[in-house]
Amino acid sequence: MTDSSTNSSWGGRFSEPVDAFVARYTASVDFDQRMYRQDIQGSVAHAKMLCKVGVLSEQERDDTLRGLEEVRIEIERGEFNWSVELEDVHMNIEAALTQKIGITGKKLHTGRSRNDQVATDIRLYLRDETDTITAELTRLQQGLIALAEKEADTIMPGFTHLQTAQPVTFGHHLLAWNAMLERDFSRLQDCRARMNQLPLGAAALAGTTYPIDRHYTAELLGFDAPTENSLDSVSDRDFAIEFCSAASLIMMHLSRFSEELVLWASAQFRFIDLPDRFCTGSSIMPQKKNPDVPELVRGKTGRVYGHMLSLLTLMKSQPLAYNKDNQEDKEPLFDTVDTLRDSLRAFADMVPNLIARKDDMREAARRGFSTATDLADYVVRKGIPFRDAHEIVGKAVAYGIDKGKDLSEMTLEELQQFSGDISEDVFDVLTLEGSVAARNHIGGTAPDQVRAAAARAKKSINSRN
Repeated sequence: MTDSSTNSSWGGRFSEPVDAFVARYTASVDFDQRMYRQDIQGSVAHAKMLCKVGVLSEQERDDTLRGLEEVRIEIERGEFNWSVELEDVHMNIEAALTQKIGITGKKLHTGRSRNDQVATDIRLYLRDETDTITAELTRLQQGLIALAEKEADTIMPGFTHLQTAQPVTFGHHLLAWNAMLERDFSRLQDCRARMNQLPLGAAALAGTTYPIDRHYTAELLGFDAPTENSLDSVSDRDFAIEFCSAASLIMMHLSRFSEELVLWASAQFRFIDLPDRFCTGSSIMPQKKNPDVPELVRGKTGRVYGHMLSLLTLMKSQPLAYNKDNQEDKEPLFDTVDTLRDSLRAFADMVPNLIARKDDMREAARRGFSTATDLADYVVRKGIPFRDAHEIVGKAVAYGIDKGKDLSEMTLEELQQFSGDISEDVFDVLTLEGSVAARNHIGGTAPDQVRAAAARAKKSINSRN
């Protein structure tokens, strides 16, 4: 007879109970209980399918659905007693169901295994979370686009190598961030499509002898189709790795945003003000306003990278089909979900409320000889080869550094000492406004192009389902 402390789902084979430490060590219920909604959702669909094919009677189906709903309510009220001895979310819910409706509860597991059950639960869970994350990503994009429209005429220095390169508009810079997020959105959609295949029905690894209808179960659960191969169905975690890969790219983008926000909010740049509610102070330096949210997002990025590597390493040497190793997929996946969702939420709340210090941005653009390329293009249009024009402007910049003058501050006589082809109209291209306005093509930084790009971006977002 099986010892009462041995899990009744498999204890018949064993002559002694599992060691208490081993029970704790191998249990997953402490972290996989977060999938209770998806576990119940899958069980509801499975019960309906079993009734459709004649394995359960209509009364047994109805009793099962009623019992599962009672279990769900108990969990959400905090009244459910999770047991480590029952190992995981699946057996805890099944045991509670059996306690409520009797022997019918034991019939629910007909035609399935915990192997295909957990594979289904994870996909359902990750599908739900992907939708939530996509909504936060979209909210961040909407905030960026609205701010870009507002700052379409605000001039700031554009950088390469963190050195002043050419003037751009703040709106154009914000839309560069949006372009990254648009690719992220596309990757999440692709990832969701590939994960939306139903493993339930693969059973332990080879399928089942019961006359199940996997297409019906897939339809009930909103999957596009059942998976094709039972061995792959229970052992595949590609969808989790792909999600973590997409999450890593999103976090990398947020980290790049964060680095710029940290720099721009500093006294050395003074390009932006971050809302006080997203910052903290110092315990000893009363003047400090620390950009904690972007700094933490920058730091949490490495954490998500680590989770992706953990999952790749977890899967790299597993033979088919299911192995206990796969229990280790959940904690890195769950933490990736939490980290990404919260980081996007923080940015979606913070970014639309950034305050641009327009005068400081403009002064920084003016100081760095940012219109040097415009002067070179001007000289080229006078018939001088670009390499010669490059040398002419380089000498003018060296002169400006020596005299402490920007190109736009030099007199016509000063500029003409480097090329006699320079005339009065040169000052039309040496102004910051003239420089950005001249780049009036799709993808350019001209204010009109920024507004047009923002309109296209809004249309793209509004077309999403």
